[in-house]
Amino acid sequence: MKKQRPVNLELTTISFPPSAIASILHRVSGVIMLVLVGLLVWLLALSLRSYEGFVQAQNILANPVLKFVIWGFLTAMGYHLLAGLRHMVMDLGFWEELESGNTSAVVTIVLAVILAVLAGVWLW
Repeated sequence: MKKQRPVNLELTTISFPPSAIASILHRVSGVIMLVLVGLLVWLLALSLRSYEGFVQAQNILANPVLKFVIWGFLTAMGYHLLAGLRHMVMDLGFWEELESGNTSAVVTIVLAVILAVLAGVWLW
């Protein structure tokens, strides 16, 4: 029996369709939110502890590095929401064909980029 599988698989030459990229980004955004939610809960607890804790949380949030992390969280949350809505529409039986699935994936990614820019403008 002759196996027809690649001997040397070069990952840089593989071209993923938009629907695959959207699915991978949906999972990545979920992991990002899971990791960063601990930081946000800690900041919330710190700000609710006392007035001094609130001022300390404000000072922490004024750090540009943490602003970038918050921007990353907001971007991941916005993309995850849009991709989740896309998946729910697909569960209802729409956008399941190859062409419409790829189109909805591209629209989701474009809308997520727009939300990311808006989140950056809002933060800074």
